[in-house]
Amino acid sequence: MNKTSNIYPWVVVALLWGVALLNYMDRQMLSTMKESMQIDIVELQSATNFGWLMAIFLYIYGFMSPVSGIIADRLNRKWLIVGSLFVWSAVTYLMGIATTFDQVFWLRALMGVSEALYIPAGLSLIADYHTGKSRSLAVGIHMTGLYTGQAVGGFGATVAAAYSWHTTFHWFGIIGIAYAVILMLFLRDKKSDELLDTVSQENPVPQKEPVLVSLKSLFTNVAFWVILLYFAAPSLPGWATKNWLPTLFAENLDMPMSQAGPLSTITIAVSSFLGVILGGILSDKWVQKNIRGRVYTGAIGLGCTIPALLLLGFGDNIVAIVGAGLFFGVGYGMFDANNMPILCQFVSVKQRATAYGMMNMVGVFAGAFITSLLGQWSDGGNLGMGFAMLAVVVLIALCAQLYFLKPKVDNLQ
Repeated sequence: MNKTSNIYPWVVVALLWGVALLNYMDRQMLSTMKESMQIDIVELQSATNFGWLMAIFLYIYGFMSPVSGIIADRLNRKWLIVGSLFVWSAVTYLMGIATTFDQVFWLRALMGVSEALYIPAGLSLIADYHTGKSRSLAVGIHMTGLYTGQAVGGFGATVAAAYSWHTTFHWFGIIGIAYAVILMLFLRDKKSDELLDTVSQENPVPQKEPVLVSLKSLFTNVAFWVILLYFAAPSLPGWATKNWLPTLFAENLDMPMSQAGPLSTITIAVSSFLGVILGGILSDKWVQKNIRGRVYTGAIGLGCTIPALLLLGFGDNIVAIVGAGLFFGVGYGMFDANNMPILCQFVSVKQRATAYGMMNMVGVFAGAFITSLLGQWSDGGNLGMGFAMLAVVVLIALCAQLYFLKPKVDNLQ
């Protein structure tokens, strides 16, 4: 395969799309197979114990995200991605032979470590292969893998009902291990290739920075702090829709969860899929004419989520709420497709995985916070008001983004 061809950068996106799917699918399966597993592991009948299983993953995933970014900026990303996929797939397989709650708990913790290693490495690799005219679209297509994995993971209970929860974990784990072998054969790290192939010193490969130097450079970069706010604020409604939108649909539309669940999930999945593609294409074209094109595209996406959140909170008929869900998904997808491309305008190629790891940590912790807070509001009958109030947070982030983010280049070296 000719690694320097115009085709290979898209081969990288295709290969990593599969990894993204497995990343979200394997983490999502546990939440759907609780009923099957609690027959054999009685501790899972306790909602408190099950909550701990979900929480330990998020906390470790969040804390590990900056560490994984630092590692990705310094090691060969191909082998980091392959190793990460292999470990979490092996963990998925081992979940199928677990017999105690403690075993499931520690396996879930290990999955948090291994899965956190992927996203910063994968996105920074895509950003290196795709510059300028295709970066946002490439990132957006990769993001659809995450959405698809989340949706496929929801069918874990269906497979478990047809076979068993043991078999379900086994086969999904085996699929991931086999896919790791495919990555070993076909995935290449762009920086490593350049280091081996470059004979001219006119365009040298950026040298790895010491960790403390890199962190100091990031934390003294005002634009990076704005990007952290810009990423964290929309993460609040992003996680809110993942964890509480089915409940909101059920309450506001007075329908059973068996109908509200699929309706809300499909609404967000389909619209987000369209949003990342639309946002990717628009951003890549706009930035060719205006260096702030990516910032403006992300801003349009965030702007769409504001009325959508208000309508989700106060709507009381199916047209209004489903329409709001569709509008939110499109807007959030446009935002999602441009996070890494905007980061590339302000953060050096030597620090991108580290920076995105920081962003990922902030986003996950924001998600944990809002999930808990909306639970309290839901108990008080104020879930809709909670969704509407998130529109104010997004508006603040949008204003900060437009005021402070003024890039000078599209690809900071």
